[in-house]
Amino acid sequence: MAADLKKEVAAYQEELVRLRRHFHEHPELGYMEYDTARYIEEYMNEIHVPVTHLRKTGLSALITGGKPGKTVLLRADMDALPIKEQTGLPYASKYPGIMHACGHDGHIAIQLCVAKYLAAHKEELSGNVKLLFQPNEEEAGALDMIHDGVLEQPHVDAAFALHLWSPIKSGRIALSAGPVLGTTEEFELVITGKTGHTAMPHEAKDALFGACQIVNAMQELISREFNPLWPIAVVFGKLAAGSARNIICGEASLGGTIRFLFPDEKEMKPKVLGAFERIVKGVCDTYELGYQLEFIPSNPSLINDAHLIELVRENAKAVYDKDDCIDDFKSLAGEDFAEISQRVPSVMSFVGINNPATNSTYPHHHEKFTIDEQALLWGMELQIRNVYQYLSSE
Repeated sequence: MAADLKKEVAAYQEELVRLRRHFHEHPELGYMEYDTARYIEEYMNEIHVPVTHLRKTGLSALITGGKPGKTVLLRADMDALPIKEQTGLPYASKYPGIMHACGHDGHIAIQLCVAKYLAAHKEELSGNVKLLFQPNEEEAGALDMIHDGVLEQPHVDAAFALHLWSPIKSGRIALSAGPVLGTTEEFELVITGKTGHTAMPHEAKDALFGACQIVNAMQELISREFNPLWPIAVVFGKLAAGSARNIICGEASLGGTIRFLFPDEKEMKPKVLGAFERIVKGVCDTYELGYQLEFIPSNPSLINDAHLIELVRENAKAVYDKDDCIDDFKSLAGEDFAEISQRVPSVMSFVGINNPATNSTYPHHHEKFTIDEQALLWGMELQIRNVYQYLSSE
C-alpha cells in the first residue's frame, strides 16, 4: 500500500462526485438497473477489469493480484427507491417517483473508484479482489447473487461493505462486532369471515374486527413473550378491508414486518414466528374467523466478524486521522449483505454523512435525503485499506 495513499485518493474527489451525481440523476428500481449496470460495465472495460453477468442486472468483476493469496469481496448495491424526490438539487432524479434515497448512488461511485485504483496497483496485491455490484438490495437481491455463485470461482474468504449512514455524524464511523442489523421477516395475513349488514351484526363474522384485535394482541408478543432486553418490533404496515360503511367486512388483508436482533437467531426465529401465528390463530378461533398466513423471509441478522472488525477499526483511525472517530451502532434495520455475512467473515462499516452544512440530515428513505459528498473520499480510502490490510495479513 502506497505511503501517500491519502493523497492518491484525494485525486479522485472530482470523479467520485461526478459518478455519484450521475447515478443519483438516473435512479432505477431493483432488478431494473439496466442503464446503471451498462454504465458500470463500460467503466470496468475502460480500466480493463473483466466483468461477469449475474442474475438479471447483477455484475461481478475480478481483479487478480500480482501474487497468489486469498480473495476478498467488496459489495456495492445499485437499486433506488419508489420515492418522489424533493431535494431541489440540480442533479435530482430525472425519473418521476424514483430516487436514490438510501446512499446507493454513493456506494456505486466509491466502488468504481476503488476498482480503478486497485486495477492500477494490482501487481502489489497478494490475492484477488472480487467486486459485486448488487441489484435489488431493498428486496434481498444478495441471496440471488450467492445462488449464482458470486462467493465462488474463486472462493471468497472475506467480505467488506460500507453504508453511507445518516444517523452518524459526518467525520465519524460506526463499527460494532457481532449482530449489528436485525433479522427481518415480512408477512401477509388474510382474515376471512362472513359478510353482513351492519344493522344485523349477529348474522355476520366481522373480519375487520378480528384484524383490529390481532393488531392489538400482537403487542403482547413484544412486551410479554420475550426477554425485554432483546430488541423485537412487530409492525403492521398495511390494512385493507371493507367496501362500504354499512357492510360488515367479510375479508381483511394485513401486511407488515417482524424484526429482531437476538443472540441466537437460529433458535429464536422459529419461536418468534410460532408465537406470532399462535396469537393470530387464537384471535380467529375466538371470533370464528379463518386466516391465511404467509411469512416472506427478507434477511437474517448482519454479523460483523469480531476479528475483521479490529482490522477495520485501525484502518478507520488512519482514514479520519484520529483515534476518536468510532461509534457503536446497532439497529433493527434490514440489509441483505447479511446473507454474505452469514457465509463468510464480513464487516459492514457505517460511514457518517450527517452534516447540516450539506443538508444531509434527513433519514434514509426520505424524499429530501442526500449525502455529504466528503464521505465518498473516506469510504474509498477505507475500502482500499481494508483490501490491502486483509490480503497482506492473511
